[in-house]
Amino acid sequence: MISLSSKELLETSIKEYIIPSEKVAHVQVGNSLEHALLLLTRSGYSSIPVLDPSFRLHGLISSRLITDNILGLERFEFETLEERKVESVMSTDLSTISIDSTFKEAFNLLIDQPFLCVVSSEGHFEGIMTRRVVLKELKKHIYQMIHSA
Repeated sequence: MISLSSKELLETSIKEYIIPSEKVAHVQVGNSLEHALLLLTRSGYSSIPVLDPSFRLHGLISSRLITDNILGLERFEFETLEERKVESVMSTDLSTISIDSTFKEAFNLLIDQPFLCVVSSEGHFEGIMTRRVVLKELKKHIYQMIHSA
């Protein structure tokens, strides 16, 4: 069994590992569900952040939330995609971390979700921290420990 006696990785700041907001697909609260579904489909992401014009994080929108919302009794009501707004469907139940958070904090939260939104103390969206990045760094750290032993 590998012993992670070094706290070095867990105490590392996530600052240099986040994907900055400029590179993250997102929608605005007032966008239509049609726009959000198009962006989700083209980007290939399962969910994306929902921001206001001041870049404050309000929630997440996903293809599943959208399709659940347009599902009628007997068919999908695609005509409502253009009328309905993202803010009426988005999920506001999300975990966030600050840019000064540690790998340990991110690691604990990323067990149950593919990415975390990184926000400033004022609630501005700074970017995302992905499970993939954390796992890659953990793998690298473990390999370094094995080869230095």
